[in-house]
Amino acid sequence: MITLYPAIDLQDGQAVRLRRGDFSQTTVFSDDPIDQARRFADDGAVALHVVDLDGARQGEPVHAALVAGIAAAFPGTVHLGGGLRSRAAIETALATGVHRVVLGTSVIDDQGLLAWAIDRLGDGLVVALDARQGKVATHGWTQVTDRDAIEVASGLVSLGVRHLAYTDINRDGTLGGPNLAALRRLAEAAPPLRLIASGGVSSLEDLRRLRDLQLPNLDGVIVGRALYEERFTVSEALEVLGSGSRL
Repeated sequence: MITLYPAIDLQDGQAVRLRRGDFSQTTVFSDDPIDQARRFADDGAVALHVVDLDGARQGEPVHAALVAGIAAAFPGTVHLGGGLRSRAAIETALATGVHRVVLGTSVIDDQGLLAWAIDRLGDGLVVALDARQGKVATHGWTQVTDRDAIEVASGLVSLGVRHLAYTDINRDGTLGGPNLAALRRLAEAAPPLRLIASGGVSSLEDLRRLRDLQLPNLDGVIVGRALYEERFTVSEALEVLGSGSRL
């Protein structure tokens, strides 16, 4: 069973999607993200992936009140990422009522914060590993490092991280299909990690391909633009993937 995570990316109080992580290529899909969360729930979604895009660029949470509204309106599991680069920011995220906190730049740059987060959050921690051409990107995808994504993932396992959301930036928002080869390499290199795939899903066939990889540690898939553009419905995706959520 693979859990579907519809994406709600927040920018200027709206639900948007970027193309390849480019903030200049933004499409607004809803001016009421809380209502969008309710609609995903009504369609059968049991999990959400929420990103504070403004927070990711500014380095601290911007939409805490809006996120709290989403968490209150959505009856299932809510993940939150974007701008969570300090203990105070992480505590703010927890106060919104989300179930898991997604950390990216903060733990790539600050091993001390990572150790604290592992201890503080336990199973409530997800590390976002965002890569462009196999190299880790940070700071809201605006900076690409020379660090290999698979090596970084293996290091995270050794430190105690158990949940990882992997985004291929070049596929994100493009509807070009997920990078199955990269996902398989990552899954095989770091089998203790529970993986959530992100980037490029455009069709039910893409979801079937992810399912048919039969990776035992692939727990979820994040889908954004394809749902907003009605290329398939939440219920159709759940039928392909299997419904339900694993906390």
